[in-house]
Amino acid sequence: MLSFALTGIGRLASTARLFSSAAVQQFPKLKSHSGAKKRWRAIASGVFKRAHAGHKHLNVHKSPARKNKLAQTAYSHGSQTPKLKKLLPYA
Repeated sequence: MLSFALTGIGRLASTARLFSSAAVQQFPKLKSHSGAKKRWRAIASGVFKRAHAGHKHLNVHKSPARKNKLAQTAYSHGSQTPKLKKLLPYA
């Protein structure tokens, strides 16, 4: 009787190991930088784009040339792109 009980426990333990989630290693998710994700967007070429600051309000005293320049899209420079890829891993 005792040997039957031990083999039954062994069978239960072996089936429990088959469905254990410990065998699959889950690495922690990478967090995106919240300030960078509000300001930058990734484009297909691998660089990032952003809008210029100072174009939303208080534009009466600014010259038309300055407002037109602020309306243009700005792109990341060569040294900024690797840093932005670290800050935005899923972009």
